[in-house]
Amino acid sequence: MRSRWTILAVLFVARTAMAFQFQSVAAVAPLVRGSLGASLADIGMLIGLYLAPGVALALPGATIGRRHGDKATVLAGLLMMLAGELLMTASTSWSLQIGGRLIGGTGGVLLNVLMTKMVADWFSSREIATAMAIYINSWPAGIAIALMLLPAIGTAFGMTAVGIAVSVLIVVGIGLMALVYRTPERSPAGRIDGRGISAGTSCALISAGLIWCLYNVGFAMVFSFGPSMLVERGWSNAAAGSAISVVLWLATLSVPLGGLLADRSKRGGAVLAAGCAGFALLVLLLSRNGPALPLVIAMGMVCGLPAGVIMSLPTRVLDQGTRSIGMGVFYTVYYAGMLAAPAVGGKLAVWAGTATAALDFGAAALLTCPLLLWSFHRISRLPQPMAAPSS
Repeated sequence: MRSRWTILAVLFVARTAMAFQFQSVAAVAPLVRGSLGASLADIGMLIGLYLAPGVALALPGATIGRRHGDKATVLAGLLMMLAGELLMTASTSWSLQIGGRLIGGTGGVLLNVLMTKMVADWFSSREIATAMAIYINSWPAGIAIALMLLPAIGTAFGMTAVGIAVSVLIVVGIGLMALVYRTPERSPAGRIDGRGISAGTSCALISAGLIWCLYNVGFAMVFSFGPSMLVERGWSNAAAGSAISVVLWLATLSVPLGGLLADRSKRGGAVLAAGCAGFALLVLLLSRNGPALPLVIAMGMVCGLPAGVIMSLPTRVLDQGTRSIGMGVFYTVYYAGMLAAPAVGGKLAVWAGTATAALDFGAAALLTCPLLLWSFHRISRLPQPMAAPSS
């Protein structure tokens, strides 16, 4: 009888593989530019393409999993991730790079939408907050591992070796999911409710989705363009990636700490606002040529604080019957914004002639989050008319 913590470990590894693949382009951006002749704007577009399928698949993702089974759908997603990576590894053609990134991203969307539900199926009765904090940490962990390993692998062995390294981790995820994961004996009734959600609830979810999106934009600008900025200052590619990875490693500690602070103090909004403002200030200091190592350490200790609070926002306006469609709205907004943000950051870096501009863009996104939180609270406190059943 496999324990639910073993099951959580399987889901953690699978999502870590997704984060590892997502970061594989940004981690070796200077090498990608050399091998493909790509600009920073091109790199930004390639990074963002991984999230593009989420705009179309976030809403129907729960239906796909319900029809074919969560485990089978996640395995299909992992196989798509592997196929996309192998396609990118096989050729330096720009069109195949785009195609492989989209295929891999499509598989990643299925993982992102369904595995949150799978965690809830195993932990809904107890310790759900702890389980979700561990699960969320798979994303910064995967990105940190990519920043530490891939630049060194790419520099020593070339871009093909980078693709092989990503593929190996995905294969590990496939093996664990196929051989170890099982559905819980008493899974909560995951019926996708036929009711719609009110316009007010939709607006609140859009606000929450924008907060999650912009918070992640701040993260993405740091780990996508931070290494390139340090390389511009004379750092080696491997050293720059390792330095920025410190932010992600420390985030694995600050994410659960932020949730604990919010739960104990009952002031989640203050934790969110202070965390985003502090994170933005540290990003601005880093982009202004501040001392890199102390700043990335401080950034890692602060950046994860808002995460748990933000992810709890949709639950304040959704009940069990509307949670599926509501989270679809939430993730659609997130994916739409994350599709555009890396490309915008890349274009700003090209326009300014330095990757520093992308980090400034990330700081501005973080400072917008507390304003959107105020909007979310205003909307969510309004009386919500009961939505009529859909025909």
